[in-house]
Amino acid sequence: MTTQSSRFQEAIARIDAANAEDPNKDAFEGVEYPKEILYSQRMTAWLDKYEPNASEALKLAARAQHIRRWAIPRSDYPMNRKGYDDWRVTLAKFHGDTTAQIMRGVGYDEAMCERVKTLLLKDRIKLIPDQGQVLEDVICLVFLEFYFVPFAPHYSEPKLIGIVRKTWKKMSERSHGEALKLAPQWPAELLESVKKALAG
Repeated sequence: MTTQSSRFQEAIARIDAANAEDPNKDAFEGVEYPKEILYSQRMTAWLDKYEPNASEALKLAARAQHIRRWAIPRSDYPMNRKGYDDWRVTLAKFHGDTTAQIMRGVGYDEAMCERVKTLLLKDRIKLIPDQGQVLEDVICLVFLEFYFVPFAPHYSEPKLIGIVRKTWKKMSERSHGEALKLAPQWPAELLESVKKALAG
């Protein structure tokens, strides 16, 4: 009989196996990784740091946040706001369904599968306020630590200020403190844009 611990470990292994198929690559500290493997590891590392006693559902949702994301490319949708929003909604459902299928395959019951699916939806904070906010905080912190600096040059300063404000609004006060600890690693000009965003 599968124990809870081995079931969880097998689910994580299968999520990683799915993400290992990512054809897109990211390099970190001289090592190349499938892009979504690296992202998922960063999500787990930040969750462990931010919420050491996170529930099993939250740990699974964090690991699977971008599962097989490349299968539904942004380019499949119109390059406007509605296209972006539709893409994000479709992705969230896809991530939830894909993760639930993996979970069922290792013996999780339907209630647990549904909880993880709900955490992977865009309105997770409204549906599961406490855990949904923790996951949102971790998503934002991973972005700010690892993706913000390479992301920023693609946008004008007014657009970037708007993005920072929207990101900040999604985060809890507790995670704001964690985010400000990352500021020393941002270039001076980017830090100035962040200061403008938070002052507005």
